[in-house]
Amino acid sequence: MADAKLTAGQEFRRHWKMVLAAAIGFSFTSITTAAMGLFIGPISSEFGWSRTLTASGVSITALLTFLFSPLFGVFIDKWGVRRMALPGLVLMAGVISSLSLLDGSVWQWFAIWAAYTVAALMTKSTVWTASANSTFDAGRGLALGLVLSGAALAQAFAPPVAEYLIRVHGWRMAFVWMAVGWGSVAVLMCLLWLRDGYEISRKQREANPEQAKSRALLDVPGLTVPQALRDPALWRIAISTFVIMTVTIGLVVHQIPILTEAGFSRETAALYAIPAGLSGIAGKLITGSLLDRFPARWVGGLTIGATAVSFLLLLMPGAPAWAMIAALMINGYAGGTKLQLVGYLTAAYSGMRKFGAIFGLMASLIAAGSGLGPVLGGVIYDVWHSYVPGLWGGFVLTLLSALLLLGLGPYPDWSKREAARVT
Repeated sequence: MADAKLTAGQEFRRHWKMVLAAAIGFSFTSITTAAMGLFIGPISSEFGWSRTLTASGVSITALLTFLFSPLFGVFIDKWGVRRMALPGLVLMAGVISSLSLLDGSVWQWFAIWAAYTVAALMTKSTVWTASANSTFDAGRGLALGLVLSGAALAQAFAPPVAEYLIRVHGWRMAFVWMAVGWGSVAVLMCLLWLRDGYEISRKQREANPEQAKSRALLDVPGLTVPQALRDPALWRIAISTFVIMTVTIGLVVHQIPILTEAGFSRETAALYAIPAGLSGIAGKLITGSLLDRFPARWVGGLTIGATAVSFLLLLMPGAPAWAMIAALMINGYAGGTKLQLVGYLTAAYSGMRKFGAIFGLMASLIAAGSGLGPVLGGVIYDVWHSYVPGLWGGFVLTLLSALLLLGLGPYPDWSKREAARVT
């Protein structure tokens, strides 16, 4: 549980190892999305698949994650993060490695991605967000930023690493090296250091078994799931999240093809992902500090709204290199905070009483947007032979997402609600 009486600095000194382990764990779960754009071309060429089919792997996972995220959110409330994440990371490494065995069968492709979904459900954003929210109070915004910087780390380094591995060892062995190399580090760090608020609460329950019988694993105030489903603020957060995930994940998965269409080589396009990923890390840290000081609706709305500039820059005819790099950096900075924002906002407006189940519902929409974006990008390209219509759509939808967050009301006062519930 969060150390409510500690300052942010004291919290970080006590739990920095947990933050680091969770960040590395989340980075490993993000490498497939970050690097998939580099595998689209080689796989499509070898098997004669359309870009829509090749991009569908991420979308298959997103569809199944959409269906089952609420259930796995309940598992987090019941068992905690550690008991979900460790087996999930091991399974994910094995499934990513199995992509090297593709033989051109569409059904094999679908089956591997269905298996990948199980690992994804055990290790996706719900898990790592719950870990930070359950452990931190005063420094929650920055803690979320640091943990979720794992995705930005993957966005920065997975593309150039994948490009090098594909060029030197071929796309099949690239999957194996990325799974075993990155995955081993993630598993080891989480095995040693992933001790969050759920584990702290578990130890307290073990020390007082009689008292623990009548309490949830994380005994804190907040909304029930039915209350959350009726809450207007959570609906605004949910819709905004779905919209921004659709446009930004679609852009991330297709950014390499977008840049190569603009005349850049695959090697150059992969290198441009580094500043984008690093700016995403900066965005998470800066946004995390701002969330601990200012209302999240303003921080989130303005940050997400800035992403619209990325689409305008990518739409420039004959855009120079600086415009492309700037577009990716802005998207990395602003769009990279989306999971951090939805995690913080959900905890702020729903409380932590049933956070796993409620954020599991949010994760369903994250998955739906993540799945729709890449396929929609592929369909747009296959129909128009250009990404321009999709970029204009991304510009409009990003502004809509920002307006939904800007219209949120003030945070609920959970201390008063808990006092009223007890009395």
